[in-house]
Amino acid sequence: MDTILRLNGITKKYKKATVVDSFSLTAKRGHICGLIGPNGAGKTTIMKIMAGLTLQTSGELEFFGNKDNLDEERKRMSFMIESPVIDPLMTARENMEYVRIVRGIADKSKTDEILKLVGLADTGKKIAKNFSLGMKQRLGIGMSLITSTEFMVLDEPVNGLDPEGIVEVRNLLKKLAEEQNVTILISSHLLSELSELCTDFTIINHGKLIESFSAEELMIKCKSRISIKTDDINKTAAILEDKLGISEYKVIHNDEIHLYEMLDKPETVSRTIFENGLNITKFVIEGESLEEYYLSKVGDVNE
Repeated sequence: MDTILRLNGITKKYKKATVVDSFSLTAKRGHICGLIGPNGAGKTTIMKIMAGLTLQTSGELEFFGNKDNLDEERKRMSFMIESPVIDPLMTARENMEYVRIVRGIADKSKTDEILKLVGLADTGKKIAKNFSLGMKQRLGIGMSLITSTEFMVLDEPVNGLDPEGIVEVRNLLKKLAEEQNVTILISSHLLSELSELCTDFTIINHGKLIESFSAEELMIKCKSRISIKTDDINKTAAILEDKLGISEYKVIHNDEIHLYEMLDKPETVSRTIFENGLNITKFVIEGESLEEYYLSKVGDVNE
């Protein structure tokens, strides 16, 4: 699978303030990568560096395997940082046509094709000033697609949208990644939304990379479990294996078991442990959301 983006040790300093600190990230073709972090973490600065709107103090960028002619590679990319640039007095078609002409795209059918793709083909003479936030965001994404982009960089694209608008944008981005193999880097503070959208996640705090992981790894990290403590944790593990045939469990800190099987039969698990002579001191069904996992990682840094 192609590596579309590689950031290696990116640092950005403003006078004495370091806003991005040795940050590294990779993105694969057709993946949707979520950049997660609190306000002021450095997310927008990283995207501005990628867009060439500001220069890094140190570190290396690579687009499509190219480290040298980045401006040429940026022609294959599109950026929507902070908010889409839309003329409020023009229709969706007029906004699209303006971008098509400015970018030198001769194929006029491109406008109709993209308006249909983003669900704005039937807006007629309605000017963008009267669009909903969701429609404006979809138009902004459509305008960025006019050049057949291979890589989209979106800064808070669902910010301020109502639930219907969020679903509209989510479905559009999924469609672009799945059907057109577009790679997307997206930042958002709506972590529940990112958890339904992204294939990969990167947590950043105070400009530093905290952790990167895939959606599959997130499921393993955050999946539901039964947490068990007894007066003999080794004997408990043996009982789970011998009496219940369980193999999906982990012993944590030598005094707790995280059990990933039989979540629908907790009574059977607890009764079996008790009937084999052990005292249960903790027996809880639990799990983490992306928000909870994120807060646990950011909290570690802030402490």
